[in-house]
Amino acid sequence: MTCALSPGSRKRAWARSPEERPGSRCSSAHRRAPLKRSRDPRYRRQSSDSGVADLFDTPSPSPTPDEGSPGDRAEEAAEEQQQQLDLRLFRDYGQESYCFQRRREGAFLSPDSLAHQPQVKEESRCKLISWLIPVHRHFSLSFESLCLAVNILDRFLSCTPVAADCFQLLGVTALLIACKQVEVHPPRVKQLLALCCHAFSREQLCNLECIILLKLHFKLGAPTLNFFVEHFTHLRVQDNQACDQDLREAINAKAMARGIAELSLADYAFNAYPPSLLGICCLGLADRMLGHQKRLDLRTSGYSDSVIEDCIAKLKLLVSLNGNSLPRLLPLEFSKKHMKTEC
Repeated sequence: MTCALSPGSRKRAWARSPEERPGSRCSSAHRRAPLKRSRDPRYRRQSSDSGVADLFDTPSPSPTPDEGSPGDRAEEAAEEQQQQLDLRLFRDYGQESYCFQRRREGAFLSPDSLAHQPQVKEESRCKLISWLIPVHRHFSLSFESLCLAVNILDRFLSCTPVAADCFQLLGVTALLIACKQVEVHPPRVKQLLALCCHAFSREQLCNLECIILLKLHFKLGAPTLNFFVEHFTHLRVQDNQACDQDLREAINAKAMARGIAELSLADYAFNAYPPSLLGICCLGLADRMLGHQKRLDLRTSGYSDSVIEDCIAKLKLLVSLNGNSLPRLLPLEFSKKHMKTEC
């Protein structure tokens, strides 16, 4: 993944995953968690690849049925039905939740989290989060878990110096803490340690987990980028009275926006933007990339046009620098049907 706003941005060669390292002691029995194997096909590393998928064999979404097949239609119907169920809660509590989270988000921002880190630099952070993205997909975790893990990571970095050889352990520990807050079945400690090629012990991870919780004063309920993407998507559907075409466009825009948002999580420069601004801008850019005629009204966010356009311009640059990575962050069938080459 290439960071858009870093000086001298260019394509970077990523480190190989533990499975790909020559002479690795990780046997095939320890590559994947024994109780939660993915049956989905994985992307194979190619010499021309760059970005997120180079770090790890990323489990891809399920193969797409033929367009128009009963399975495809059933999946779309189920997603639309879930959107309708979510809207019922949104109509009752959506605006109050949004105002509450907007008031709180400033207290959970870490725009200068690396300012006092002697060993951890922007590129190291980018590589770690680019590795966590396929890891969270491997375990079929929610986007909320990933966003919360990155927030925990940055807030800890802002108050505690971290050695470079412990940085990967910090990443998986932050992910574990986030999953305990969000997921019904979080990954096991031994599953996460296996992905680190058993370079760390259970005691080290558990001790670091306690340190993180103490340093953050157990304040883990941060407003995340995922929350605001979901909120503005619901607001869009409600404003358009949820006709079939508008609902499909809203779902497509949300899928594209999540891919853009994942890219922004790994770019340290976007830490300066509050998640509410990034959420509305990711959806706005997704509408433009997909060529939607009835787009989300960006003014509903309360941000000025100049602030929104500045953020969208930088997100557009980020997408252009990661053209090979973005399709791999999207559902496979979505990428084939809707992905355009130009923003």
